[in-house]
Amino acid sequence: MPIIDQTKCPVKTSSIYPEPYASMMKGRSSLRLGDAGGLTQFGANLVMLEPGALSSLRHWHLHEDEFVIVTEGECTLIQDEGETVMHPGDCAAFPAGNPNGHQFINRSDRPAKFLVIGTKAPREVATYSDVDLRVEMEAGRARFTYKDGSDWAGPR
Repeated sequence: MPIIDQTKCPVKTSSIYPEPYASMMKGRSSLRLGDAGGLTQFGANLVMLEPGALSSLRHWHLHEDEFVIVTEGECTLIQDEGETVMHPGDCAAFPAGNPNGHQFINRSDRPAKFLVIGTKAPREVATYSDVDLRVEMEAGRARFTYKDGSDWAGPR
């Protein structure tokens, strides 16, 4: 069994979001552990949040399942039902097609980490619950639109 040396994994700090949303992801980084291990059917990423950082805009996936387990620190899960503070060992599951948007925020004064595992659909659509934005992913390319499907040209 190949062991993944996390110290040799590239740290991803950028966001695919267009501005002004990309700048909102300051303090978030991740290790692409699944990619480092050669996985192709699902992703496994260790997400690290500095105090005050967001994991993402609140979103939901049309075709991909997501599973999260907090591994260090404290994260606040925000979804339609409200907020839930999660600690190491706490898990959450987000089935594909469920329009209950989710995101994590580190509201503590210490860094937090969580492992997110998700399917890799050949074509994916993610919708952002709190802003007029969605993304279509296919063949590694992102196309941002408004929720009505028209081309995205900035916040309106």
